[in-house]
Amino acid sequence: MAASVPRSASLLSIPRASRSIRPASRGARAFATTSDPPSQSSKPARRPTRFADKLNTGPSFNDFVNPNAPLPPSEAYEIKTATVGPSGRKKTITRLPEWLKTPIPVNDNYKRLKNDLRGLNLHTVCEEAKCPNISDCWGGSDKSAATATIMLMGDTCTRGCRFCSVKTSKAPAPLDVHEPENTAEALRRWGLGYVVLTAVDRDDLADGGARHWAESVMKIKQKSPQMLVETLTGDFAGDLDMVRLVVRSGMDVFAHNIETVEELTPFVRDRKAKFRQSLDVLRTAKEVRPDLITKTSIMLGLGETDAQVEHALTELRKNGVDVVTFGQYMRPTKRHMAVTEYITPDKFEMWRQRALDHGFLYCASGPLVRSSYKAGEAFIENVLKKRAAKRNEMVGAQAVEDSSKSV
Repeated sequence: MAASVPRSASLLSIPRASRSIRPASRGARAFATTSDPPSQSSKPARRPTRFADKLNTGPSFNDFVNPNAPLPPSEAYEIKTATVGPSGRKKTITRLPEWLKTPIPVNDNYKRLKNDLRGLNLHTVCEEAKCPNISDCWGGSDKSAATATIMLMGDTCTRGCRFCSVKTSKAPAPLDVHEPENTAEALRRWGLGYVVLTAVDRDDLADGGARHWAESVMKIKQKSPQMLVETLTGDFAGDLDMVRLVVRSGMDVFAHNIETVEELTPFVRDRKAKFRQSLDVLRTAKEVRPDLITKTSIMLGLGETDAQVEHALTELRKNGVDVVTFGQYMRPTKRHMAVTEYITPDKFEMWRQRALDHGFLYCASGPLVRSSYKAGEAFIENVLKKRAAKRNEMVGAQAVEDSSKSV
C-alpha cells in the first residue's frame, strides 16, 4: 500500500505548466479585480455638466415651498446673483429681477397678427427691437384690442446706437413705394382706435424719409378718419423743415425719444444723434401745431444720476413736451452695452411723481414701460377724444350764436 501523501504536498507536486490558467477566449467575460489596470478608451473625456450652474440660477427652495408668500420690499427688490462656470473660471452673474420677467407670446391672436404683418411685408419695432411687452400688446382678445407699433421704411437702420438691436447698414434697401398703402390697409382691417408708427433712421435719403412718413399718415387718415395716429420719428439729421413737413401730415401725437440724459447721449446713442438736436425736433413740432401732443421717452439703468434725470425733465418742459415715459434699459444681446443698474418699481413711481410735478400732462413709468406702451396710449386717446368733443361743443355753440344773430 502506497504511503499516504499530505494534500499540500500533492498540490505542490503538480507540474508548473499544468497549473497555468489558459487565457480567456476573446468572447469570454473577464474577471473584475482591483489589480487590473483601467481600460484605455478611445473616446474623448465627456465635458462636465453644468447642472449645478442651472440650479444656482433657478428658483430657490422657498419659491417651491410657498411661492405666493408676500415679500418685504428689501427682499422683493433685492438683485440676486449666482456663481456659474467650471472650477478655476467661475464668474458671478446677475439674475433677472422678478418684476422684469414676462411670458412668452404663444396665443392665437399673436400668431394672426404676425401673419397679417408678414403677408403685407410690414415690420414692427415690437419684433425688431425685441420689446418685452409683445405678449401683452399683441395678445388681446381680438385684433382690435391689440397694439402693434408699425415700423416704416424697412427693418435696417443707418445708425448704430449701442442699446438698439435693429439691424444697421450704411446702404439699406430702397423704400417700398407700396408701404404707405399697405400700412393703411392693415390698420383699416384691424379697426384700431389708436396706432403708433415708428421708423428706422434713413440718413441715406435726401429728406431722411420725411415724405414717406407724411404719405403714410395721410393714407391712414384717408382710410380711417377716426383713427388716432402717433408718430415716433427720428431727428431727420436736424433738418427742421422735414420735421415741419411730417407734423403737417395730420398725426395726433408727435413723439421723438431723447433715450437718455444729456451727459450719456454720446455713449448711448449714435454720434449723429444729439440731445440738443432732439430737443429742437420736439420744440419745432410744438411750434408748428401748438395743439399737438408731443412725447418722449427715457431709459433708466444706463448709469445716469438723479440730478441728470431732473435736468432732462426740466429741459423737456422748456421745449413744450407734454408726455414722458420711463422704462428699464434691457440689454438685447451681448454685443450691446451692459445694464448698469436695475431700477426698482418704487423708484420708477418716484420719477412718475417728479414728472407730474414738473408739469407733464402724463407720465408712464415702470420697468417694462416703453415709448409705445399701450397703457399710455389709452390715456392719450382719452385726452384727445375729450379735446375733440370740447371743440365740437364750441363749434356747435358758435353756430347757434351766429344763427340767432342772423335772425
